[in-house]
Amino acid sequence: MRTTRVTVAALAAAAALTLTACGGETAKNSSVKQISGQAKAGAATVLDRPFSKPDLVLTDTTGKPWNLREQTKGKPTLIYFGYTNCPDVCPLTMSNIAVAKKALPKADQEKLQVVFVTTDPERDTPESLGAWLRSQDTAFTGLTGDFATIQAAARSLGIGIEAAKKEANGDVVSMHGAQVIAFSPKTDEGYVLYGESTSVDDYTKDLPKIVKGENP
Repeated sequence: MRTTRVTVAALAAAAALTLTACGGETAKNSSVKQISGQAKAGAATVLDRPFSKPDLVLTDTTGKPWNLREQTKGKPTLIYFGYTNCPDVCPLTMSNIAVAKKALPKADQEKLQVVFVTTDPERDTPESLGAWLRSQDTAFTGLTGDFATIQAAARSLGIGIEAAKKEANGDVVSMHGAQVIAFSPKTDEGYVLYGESTSVDDYTKDLPKIVKGENP
């Protein structure tokens, strides 16, 4: 796989503006195009200066508080912000990760943490979020809670999200960045980014290295 290397400052400026309306189009911007175009070429984006893991406490699918830093400390972790009513990008992304995860040795599957943070907490209750994630992988973690808290955490990772809005046709759409960020078990920092066009094969090739905290 071809790996792209960018600075975290450039990434944050571009990724924060790359919002995907599931079932719609991606926002257009010259700097955004550069980042998303690299991702669509099937390349992992390795950050020169990794992101710090958000100090985030939300509610998991059992209704209990879940501390992101504590629960994932020292573990290879993939974090994605999306919502369960998304008709395309979100379920495809999670499905791709789920399929690739199954190709890992059992021990590595148990090490890998996959965290889905909803961008539509008003509709994504712990119960509905849990039911949706179980259809992908029973080990995936789903988090919901206060939207402002979720939005701030996403922004700290260079990912832009907007509150869900009702369209003229009655559909409720949540605009959100579609990036997956991989955190190293060695440093607990987010050092690799994947775009919405990352394939099952891409994840399958990279996850063994992500589990070890190596560059893909």
